[in-house]
Amino acid sequence: MPQRTEIDRVSHTLEKRKRNIIEMPLPSNPETVDVGTQLVDILHKVFGPQPGFRPAHAKGLLLKGRFTPTPEASTLSIAQHFQQETPILARFSNATGLPKIPDTDPNANPRGLAIRFILAESPRHLHTDIITHSTPFFPAKDESNAVSFFTALANGSIKEHLSTHISAREFIEAAKPSPRSLGSEQFFGINAFKLVSADGGETFIRYRIIPRQGVSYLSSEELEKLDESYFFDSVTDILGQGPIFDIVVQIAEEGDVTDNCTIRWPETRKLVKIGMISFDRVVDDNAAEQKKIIFDPVPRVVGIEPSDDPLIDVRAALYLISGRERRAA
Repeated sequence: MPQRTEIDRVSHTLEKRKRNIIEMPLPSNPETVDVGTQLVDILHKVFGPQPGFRPAHAKGLLLKGRFTPTPEASTLSIAQHFQQETPILARFSNATGLPKIPDTDPNANPRGLAIRFILAESPRHLHTDIITHSTPFFPAKDESNAVSFFTALANGSIKEHLSTHISAREFIEAAKPSPRSLGSEQFFGINAFKLVSADGGETFIRYRIIPRQGVSYLSSEELEKLDESYFFDSVTDILGQGPIFDIVVQIAEEGDVTDNCTIRWPETRKLVKIGMISFDRVVDDNAAEQKKIIFDPVPRVVGIEPSDDPLIDVRAALYLISGRERRAA
């Protein structure tokens, strides 16, 4: 019998995943699940209960589109969507857990962009997601720091927290300008992931999503003159216009930290474009579909693996717990 090639092995594994994966599971560590539950409760205290909406990035818009990989993508990973054009669902969002926050409110920054790559729809749904926001900063490196940060926001002791937590202070103080439109903002994946190539090579990366027309921000004077729904109204400018964003990966070098999202890699690190995103239309029954979809920080696809960053599983727990709560509402 001929020896099974690496591609054969990957194909077999992928088919097995298609048969067996039904939905996003909770992390196996009960302490991580408990932290996710705590964070959902704390965010409800920060922004107030908003039944049917996310406790963070509540206001959003869901689009359908396509991801077209570059030849370089297939050399980095055997992941299915790195090999072929793939349909996507993408959700743009404003910050905070307030579903009616005006787009012109400075607190609507940082904006969010989550992308779902739809790998199979039958006989089982199979997908993998990228979750990003419009700043490379994040306020916490692990579970305890995340709980401390959001607790401080909830109880009004944020100034005291910032005085002793450098990464949280950097996140709060970082410039967060308002983008001119949906297609003029850049987005950063804060967590590191490992790409696995056909020959078994491993590359640690962080994602970036870069607008092809260039990054462009509004002055405070320009922002004051705009309608409070200007950001999402600009969706008409990006539909059916061909590629709007490039997805690139920042390549880690030896010694770069991969288990702490608050430590950024030097800007001298190599950037490799792995594909382009275009958008076709706004999803029908948008509010209902946003209520259903639960994005997953864990890749769960052959060819992409999570790093040892503890916040990946914490975010997965938070998103699933809040998603189930949202659906029940």
